[in-house]
Amino acid sequence: MPVRTRLLSDEVYEYLLRCSSREPAVLARLREATAPLPESEMQIGPDQGQLMALLVKLTGARRCIDIGTYTGYSALAVALALPDDGCVVTCDVRAEWTELGRRFWREAGVESRVDLRLKPALETLDELLEQGEAERFDFAFIDADKPNYRTYYEKLLPLLRPGGLIAADNTLALSGAPILHQDSASANAMRAFNEHVHADDRVDLAMLSIGEGVTLLRKRGSSR
Repeated sequence: MPVRTRLLSDEVYEYLLRCSSREPAVLARLREATAPLPESEMQIGPDQGQLMALLVKLTGARRCIDIGTYTGYSALAVALALPDDGCVVTCDVRAEWTELGRRFWREAGVESRVDLRLKPALETLDELLEQGEAERFDFAFIDADKPNYRTYYEKLLPLLRPGGLIAADNTLALSGAPILHQDSASANAMRAFNEHVHADDRVDLAMLSIGEGVTLLRKRGSSR
């Protein structure tokens, strides 16, 4: 399996997967179908998918938001962990990518749990707020265009219930290289995002060195 992260040595990452990964066969097939695409580095690894599924179960999530569908791995990992009446609203702008995901959502029998919105995610978040969906979501995952991370975060917070959780990807690295060593618009945006959430007393947080860095952000307040 190709190494997904450069934050760990190849040997340690392979050991991690060997001793912890329980990737469902349908997710493995989706990952393999995505691998030939030029942009396949955008797909999260099986360790991240497994973490997200565990977080969904730990929080008792029923309603989730996925910002950055790509070929649907993260949406599928979440959908498989949801109860039968659960739903993940997943956002992207590229139909050719998400169409691949649809095949595997259907194969896994969870297509009814996936609500794909093919439009800019900021538009979808605004629509959800306008429709009175504030504090009705339990879990959200951000893995999209980096300059908009802070805006996604600010729009997700009011949609999330107190005690709900946001997982933000790429908070330590981009394309295999630590953001500390990059001077791109995306790396600069991620450093600014990290500083913003670190200073935000509306959330509890922990930055994990899984994949290319995942920051967990729990909205403060009484959880149900």
